[in-house]
Amino acid sequence: MSDTTSSNQLLSPTDSRRPSRRNFLRGSAVAVAGVVTAGLAVETSRSFVDPYSVLAQSTLTPEAALKELMDGNGRFVSGKTTAPEHDVASLRRQLEEKQEPFAAVLSCADSRVPVEIVFDQTFGQLFVTRVAGNIITPEIIGSLEYGVAVLGTKVILVLGHSNCGAVKAAVAGKSVPGQISVLYSHIQPAVDEAGHDYKAVTKANAKIQAKLLSQASTVIAEKIKEGQLKVVAGYYDIGSGVVTLLT
Repeated sequence: MSDTTSSNQLLSPTDSRRPSRRNFLRGSAVAVAGVVTAGLAVETSRSFVDPYSVLAQSTLTPEAALKELMDGNGRFVSGKTTAPEHDVASLRRQLEEKQEPFAAVLSCADSRVPVEIVFDQTFGQLFVTRVAGNIITPEIIGSLEYGVAVLGTKVILVLGHSNCGAVKAAVAGKSVPGQISVLYSHIQPAVDEAGHDYKAVTKANAKIQAKLLSQASTVIAEKIKEGQLKVVAGYYDIGSGVVTLLT
C-alpha cells in the first residue's frame, strides 16, 4: 500500500485533527476535481479533442458489462479461461494510443487477488484501482471518475475478499507500525455494523465503500442516474475463486 500522508501530517485514528467522514467526503470533492481536471488535460493534449465528446466508448450496457465480469469469473472457476488465447503483442499495439475498458474494479491490494485473472480478462478490458481494504479515498474516486467520464466504463465493482489483512487489522484495532492504522477509520463503519466476524465485516465494508463511491462523486452519481453506470459490491473467496455479488 502506498504512503500518501506527508511526513509532517502523520495522524493516528484517534488524533483530534483527523477529519470526520463527512468532512472527508466534502474534501474529496475538491481533491477529485483537481485529479480529473489534470487527467482530462493529458487526454486532450494527446488526442486534440474534447474528451467529453468521446464518452461511452464501450457498446455494452451496464447490465451486460456486469454479466461479462461474472461470466469471466465463471470461466476462471471452471478452468475454461479464454484470456490466454489473446494475441498479447497485437493487443499492445492496438492499445498503445487508447483504452476502452468496459468495467472498473476497486480491489484490495492483496497479492492473492489478481483482478484480471479472476475475471478472465486481458489487456485493456478492465480499469483497476487497488488499495488495502478496497477503501474510498479522494485519489481512488478521482481515478474511477476518469474511468467513467473519459474511458466510458459501464460498471464499477468494489471487491472485498476472504482473509483480508486490512479488515483483520481494523477489527483487532491494535497498535501497528508506520501508517497502517490510517486504514482503520475507513473500515470502522463496517466493524460497527458487523461486529468481529471477519467475513461479515469484509462484506459490509465492500457495500459501504460502494455506497460512498456512489454518493461522494457527482460524476458517478450522474451516470448512475442516467442509467449509464452500475456500482456494485462483491466478495471474492480466495479458496474457491468464486466472486459473489452483494446486495
